[in-house]
Amino acid sequence: MKNIVVLISGNGSNLQAIIDACKQKRINGTLRAVFSNKADAFGLERAREADIPAHALSASQFSSREAFDRELIQEIDAYAPDVVVLAGYMRILSPAFVAHYYGRLLNIHPSLLPKYPGLHTHRQVLDNGDEEHGTSVHFVTDELDGGPVILQAKVPVFAGDTEEEITDRVQHQEHAIYPLVVSWFVDGRLEMKNNGAWLDGVQLPAQGHASED
Repeated sequence: MKNIVVLISGNGSNLQAIIDACKQKRINGTLRAVFSNKADAFGLERAREADIPAHALSASQFSSREAFDRELIQEIDAYAPDVVVLAGYMRILSPAFVAHYYGRLLNIHPSLLPKYPGLHTHRQVLDNGDEEHGTSVHFVTDELDGGPVILQAKVPVFAGDTEEEITDRVQHQEHAIYPLVVSWFVDGRLEMKNNGAWLDGVQLPAQGHASED
């Protein structure tokens, strides 16, 4: 059984989707621990409710990003993770952290990458009048939201939509595709090599696996 560690900063709705998928055996792995850079993150409460060790690490305790990440690596590694899952983790990771978990570090980002890396993606979609939006699961590299895409889900954008409506629509898709990608990884079907995402021995295209298949 593969070990999963999840990093969060807030509400933890994607964390909840992963907790549920593990309970329902849709993910053949054990969620060993949850870490947050915010002690008041509701996701930590979700972890405790599920009897999963929940840890908070505050950046104010450390002199630098690198020092923070060194301690975080040490605490994560105590759980011997096979995969580290970023689920709304809002800190920029140091190169040393990314290198340490290279090839076993996943993230979900609320846009159809490579469009709209960084913050405020829903607002940018509205400002630019896009008719389509979505979410992307990708491997993490040193480039912000720039690692190989594994799977995307698209949602329509309707006239008169608010940020909140788009957020809800995107999150509904996130809760479906993130547990699926985690399951692919723990089942040994998914890997990162040659700076690409590979599923079942086949390199995925730039937009990731075609979810319509």
